[in-house]
Amino acid sequence: MSGPEQVTVAPEEADLRLDRWLRRRHPHVPQGLVERMCRKGEIRVDGSRVRPATRLEAGQTVRLPPLPELRDGGAETAPQPAVSEADAAMIRACVIWRDEDVLALNKPPGLAVQGGSGQRRHVDGLAEALRFGAEEKPRLVHRLDRDTSGVLLMARSARAAAGLTRAFRDRTARKTYWAAVAGLPSPRAGTIRYGLVKAPGHGSGGEGEKMLCIPPDDIARTEGAKRATTDYRVIEAAAQRAAWVALRPVTGRTHQLRAHMAAIGHPVVGDGKYGTNAQENTGTGWGAQLGGGVSRKLHLHARSLDLIHPRTGALLSLTAPLPEHMARTWELFGWQPGDAPADPFGEAA
Repeated sequence: MSGPEQVTVAPEEADLRLDRWLRRRHPHVPQGLVERMCRKGEIRVDGSRVRPATRLEAGQTVRLPPLPELRDGGAETAPQPAVSEADAAMIRACVIWRDEDVLALNKPPGLAVQGGSGQRRHVDGLAEALRFGAEEKPRLVHRLDRDTSGVLLMARSARAAAGLTRAFRDRTARKTYWAAVAGLPSPRAGTIRYGLVKAPGHGSGGEGEKMLCIPPDDIARTEGAKRATTDYRVIEAAAQRAAWVALRPVTGRTHQLRAHMAAIGHPVVGDGKYGTNAQENTGTGWGAQLGGGVSRKLHLHARSLDLIHPRTGALLSLTAPLPEHMARTWELFGWQPGDAPADPFGEAA
């Protein structure tokens, strides 16, 4: 490339971090170089200086300086590190659905979806092991937090990726999460409408960034705040100590479910970022750790995903079993997954 390049952010790329967006297009460019180009103002978005962790919006223009060529001067993308046999077996065991267009995983907690600062093992990097004879590796069409488990969808072709991305963008894909939360929400069903604004983190990669909740009446006058809506319903409770809740994100903001539940005083169990790591919880709802035999891992799971298949037009309903640490908590409290309504937010619920 002889001069700067102007690239428009596509709708399916909205809300990606700048550094991850760039490495999708140029996998050979190292993270350190991306950070340096941001510090020097060589990379700009709509003419403004940005950080590597800046989230992009559809339609924005990214200015890229001339990037280094691949050393071999050959293929368009740098060769990916080989996936070990153990990792290949692990990620293949996560597959809960596969056809010629769509692949779905039950993503384990602790496995990042994409690379970033300090993330060298992630779903995107393991996708080579998920070809199953296809000409290209599957591509991500949405994301889950590293510590959130559950249904993660991938497209096996460009056509499928366009259809699936459109379903998420147009909110026709219906996602239901299960969580164990501290305390018992009252009322037992409701809608949370706090806006969300990003508080900057520390470090050059934006580590530690956090979403702050903004009262609905203050959203319009809070710079950077976006409206966010979450439906919740209590399925079972363990007295006043904890509750099993179903969550449905009407909007899809970063950390939305975690921030919203903490904002109403009932953080997701194990969520030290939004709910503190207090060990004692006396039933007031605050404190993200319950102690005793309850795991300190995050208890948030993408339980199900319903959407229209991008090729056949049929309804595709995907369900992911609970991860081991959450299954132990459910057993401890006597909660039975089979007792949950098929649609916790349906008219008959």
